[in-house]
This record gives sequence, C-alpha cells and structure tokens, in this order.
Amino acid sequence: MTAIPTFTGDAHPYSGGDPYADYRTADFPFTRYADLADRRLGAGVIAANDEFFAQRENLLVPERAEFDPERFGHKGKIMDGWETRRRRGASADHPWPTAEDHDWALIRLGTPGVIRGIVVDTAHFRGNYPQAVSVEATAVAGAPSPEELLADDVKWTTLVPRTPVGGHAANGFAVAAEARFTHLRVSQHPDGGIARLRVHGEVVPDPRWLEVLGTFDVVALENGGRVEDASDLFYSPATHTIQPGRSRKMDDGWETRRRRDRGNDWIDYRLAAQCLIRAVEIDTAYLKGNSAGWAAVSVRDGEDGAWTPVLERTRLQPDTNHRFVLPVPAVGTHARVDIFPDGGISRLRLHGSLTEAGAAGLTARHQELGG
Repeated sequence: MTAIPTFTGDAHPYSGGDPYADYRTADFPFTRYADLADRRLGAGVIAANDEFFAQRENLLVPERAEFDPERFGHKGKIMDGWETRRRRGASADHPWPTAEDHDWALIRLGTPGVIRGIVVDTAHFRGNYPQAVSVEATAVAGAPSPEELLADDVKWTTLVPRTPVGGHAANGFAVAAEARFTHLRVSQHPDGGIARLRVHGEVVPDPRWLEVLGTFDVVALENGGRVEDASDLFYSPATHTIQPGRSRKMDDGWETRRRRDRGNDWIDYRLAAQCLIRAVEIDTAYLKGNSAGWAAVSVRDGEDGAWTPVLERTRLQPDTNHRFVLPVPAVGTHARVDIFPDGGISRLRLHGSLTEAGAAGLTARHQELGG
C-alpha cells in the first residue's frame, strides 16, 4: 500500500534544460483524476508544526506557484509555498537534526476518496527544499480537530514512504492503496519548503447523504461524478465543467482549440451511480467570443449501453446559463456532452436522483472501501 515514485528533480524526461517540470505537463497518468485536495471542493490545511517563512495554506492554492526574486519581508525571502525554519540539533556539538526530527502539515481533503497519485511540487525551492518527504492518510468521520487527528488511537496508512525529492521539481508518486481516506499528514524531512500539493483520486461519496438530498447534481465532482475522456484539453481541463459553483473567470471552464475540420468536440462522464436524470444545465459563463455554438447531451446505462439523446442539438448563447427540464426522465450511468463545432462551456449540471440499483451499488462500494 505504498507509493511508487514517478520522478524527482531533473531525472524527468520532460524537464529539458530546466529541472522543473510542471505537473500539468508532466507525464503522470494519475493526473487524469480530480484533485481531492482542491480548495474549491472544500479542502484545507488545518494544522502545521511550523510555517515560519511561508504559510501552510499556500500548499493548496489552485494556481501554479510564482516567484518574485525581490520580495522579502521581516523574516526573510517570501516564498509562494509552505516553508519552515532550519532545524538544529540540541547543541553546538550535535547541530544536525536527528532522523526523527521533521516538519509536518495536516490536510483535510475536499471530499473523501481513493487516492491514485500525489504530486509534491517544490517549484522555485532550489536551496531550501526538503531532503525527503513522506505522506500518510487516514479516514476519520465528521470534522475532526488537529488534536483528534493526532491522537494515539488514529490509524495512519503510509502512502508515500520517506523518499528523496528534487528541488524546483514536480515530484510524482503513484499510490496503490485501495481505501477511502479523508485526511493526509504530509511530512518533510528534516525541514524546508514545498510549493504545492496535489492529491489525485476518485471521489467516494457517502450514499446516505445523497439519498437524503433526493434530487442532486448526479455528474458533480463532489457527488462522485468524473470525466472519463474528452476530445480536446488544449486550454483547460474538462474536469472544470463539474467543479462546484459557477465559473468565476474564463479559464475556470473548458475551452477547446479552434477546429479546422468538420468534426466537433465532446466530453464523456461517469455519473455518481445509476441515476434518474430529470433536468440539464449548460453554462457558458465568461465564455463570450469563444463559447460553443450548439450543444447536445446523451446518456447511456452501463458500459456497453447505447447512447440515447436527452437534449437534442440546441443553440447556446455566450456567457449564459441554459436550463432544460427533460420531458421524460432518463436512466443512465454515463453522460456525454457534444459541443458544435468547438469553443467551450463552463459547467454541466445533470439534476436527478439515485435509482434503487444505484443506491445499492454506492452503499456496497462505500462499505468495501472502509466507509
């Protein structure tokens, strides 16, 4: 149940002359999964033993880390990440920290899930990055305090054993633990700085909560929906279309490159479970000169089911939320949105409820993963 290091530092084949390779372009297969530590899902850094030079909250900032060589404060260089002070031994005769000395931070995932991979990004930390990192995970119900998470009776599972990392690098680790987790403990050995933390995986919703809700967005990331494939990811990830809330700017949606053929762009989704879909929303917020011209939505029931249109090809307006009540509710486990010919949408919402089979399947998976 430990992680497999993907690459560290300048060993990565995409790094070129610069040892830094951004996780958005690095060859990490697990980055096709959503970031469970996304602030937009409700993730947070709830505690850290030290944040002398740079605040722990920077770890989960959605944007990539920036560097200003002239930005200094009273404590020294201001870094866009989490940075601790230099550890020292007990005396001048023993100035080096012991093997047990290290700094740590507690992360609350935005939504519980199965973790498929972790990126520890040390962008711009060149002479002040940790020698090694380790990551542990646990599942605790409710909203535990830092003190409750650090109690002796909490069981932690090692996802990334203590492993050397590179500075100014996107250090990736594939994870093989098939369990549902809610919190992480990230440790840097012995001290130093980490710019960003990304925790890619599959959302595992609580079926009791979804059943109580009744009607909910069955494709939303926070409810267990996910993107399975898309025709084009040139400008932005397709996962943006199922993030919580409305888009707040143009790059908070999904936009494709300009087509020069007669084809069209599309996204395939897996729903939270088998659901009964009653209404569709397609939002083009902030996409004005580049929104999709038309859109259609189809669903299928099962991996091998046939695609059935639930919204025929329909004209879209720029920067507008479009709502459609389906004349006949549709049963499905997967959905597909086609846009014509290209452009983008900011959000897709499919409002419905769990079928009896869907609720049973979610409950079985939740229990199988320790929920």
